[in-house]
Amino acid sequence: MQVCIALIQLDVSSHETLDARKRRVLELIDEAALQADVIVLPELWHVGAFDFIAAQEHAELIDGELVRVMREAAIKNGIWLHAGSFSERTEQAELFNTSVLFDPNGELVASYRKIHLFGFHEGEAEVFSYGSEIQVADTILGETALATCYDLRFPELFRAFTERGATCVVIASGWPASRISAWDVLLRARAIENQSWVLACNAVGTQGEVVLGGHSQIVNPLGEVVADAGESECILYAAIDPDLPEKVHEDFPVLKDIRIRGSFIS
Repeated sequence: MQVCIALIQLDVSSHETLDARKRRVLELIDEAALQADVIVLPELWHVGAFDFIAAQEHAELIDGELVRVMREAAIKNGIWLHAGSFSERTEQAELFNTSVLFDPNGELVASYRKIHLFGFHEGEAEVFSYGSEIQVADTILGETALATCYDLRFPELFRAFTERGATCVVIASGWPASRISAWDVLLRARAIENQSWVLACNAVGTQGEVVLGGHSQIVNPLGEVVADAGESECILYAAIDPDLPEKVHEDFPVLKDIRIRGSFIS
């Protein structure tokens, strides 16, 4: 069975209002849903991954207006929707960089609070609280793990996904152009190491002095890039076989030779 994926590589430049961006994203979801079974948005697309003032000002509860609108978009289009991540405010006034995944009925099947926060005690690492729980959900793609941007640099997290049965990882990101070569390498490495699909949706545009790098990619369990976006806003499509990881495991059973195992430590 082939499943059509659409990664919406969104321009999140600071000149656009949040309301205008939300309307535009809903239009792009409608457009992508004409072909896709699964749609993925970038990290913090509503405010942009490097606008930390806006992230604080526009933080919402998990049952707030933004998540409600994304749920309705999933139902309207009958799709699996990874709605990227948003700035989640809790009742205790903590902020998390939280990804949400809906099934075609609008059920919130997974919400993931970003575990690795970038900034070395500044920026994101100063504004948000650290998540602590891995999320792997049963989806049309098989067992699917959620990761966000900077998480990509930590292979132990991806191996923990594999140990929990994940055969696909969806990554919402706001990765800068200045480090895009690392992004390209790490996406393939995580796929090869774990023999899993990697669906990575990055943003583009400029926020202050930060230019976001695009290069959204769909990488198969052999580490082959089957679809790759450039550096402009676009919708990246590809049809994938969710059963391919199992076939790769059988043909090249490297995962059976893992000698060091351990549970994820938060």
